[in-house]
Amino acid sequence: MNKISLRLFGIAGILGGLVLFAGDMLFYYDATSTDLLQNMGKASDTRIMASGLSALVAMWLYLIGLGQVYMAFKSVKKWIRNTVLVCFVAIVTSYGVVHAAYVAIATSAKIAIENNLNLKKTTILALETNDLLRVLGYPLFGILSILFISQVWKRKTLYPRWMVFFFPLLLFLFSGIFNNILSGKLWVIINGGFLNLLLVIFYTASTIALWNTQVKKDVFLTPEIKK
Repeated sequence: MNKISLRLFGIAGILGGLVLFAGDMLFYYDATSTDLLQNMGKASDTRIMASGLSALVAMWLYLIGLGQVYMAFKSVKKWIRNTVLVCFVAIVTSYGVVHAAYVAIATSAKIAIENNLNLKKTTILALETNDLLRVLGYPLFGILSILFISQVWKRKTLYPRWMVFFFPLLLFLFSGIFNNILSGKLWVIINGGFLNLLLVIFYTASTIALWNTQVKKDVFLTPEIKK
C-alpha cells in the first residue's frame, strides 16, 4: 500500500468530519440565537433534509478513512488490530445514526414552534431515543481508548507517541472548558459541531503522522508481529 493510498484514506476521514460538521450547522446555526433546540425548530425543511443526508455521506467517508488507522496498526497483534477496527467502525457508524436521528428532534421542535406547543414536551421522546443511541456506544469507546492509547504510547504502531494527544477521548476532556469560555455564535459553532470537529482533528493528525509512511501492499495479509 503506497503513500498516496494512506493519504487518500486520511483525506476521506477529514472530509467526513467536515461534511457532518456542516450537517451540525444546518441544524444548529442561527445568527441571532444560541438556543440549539429552538434553532433546530426554526430551521427550514431544506436544511433539515440536507443535514440528515449529510449523515450518510459522512459515514461513508469516515469508514473509508479507517483504512488509514488499520494500516497504522498493522504491526500489532491481530486481535488488537481487529478489535480497534471493529470498535472504530461501530463508533463512526453511530455518529451517522445519531446525527440522522436528530432529524426527529428537529422535526418535533419545528412542529412545536409552528403550533405553539411546549418545546421540551414535544421533543422529549426524540431526545430520549437519541440519548439511548449514544449510551450503546460508550463501552466500545472505552475499549477503543484503552487499546489505541496503550499501543500508540508503547510504540507498537506506525503512529508516533504524540498521536495519543489527538485521540478523541483526550480532546473530549476539553469540552467543558470550551463550554465555559465561549459565547454567542462561536459557542454555537464549537459546541454544536464539537464531536465531529474532534474527528476532523484526529484524521488530520493521523494523516500528518503517516504522510511519508510506506506500507507494504500485503498489509491486510501480513501476520501480526508478536510483541
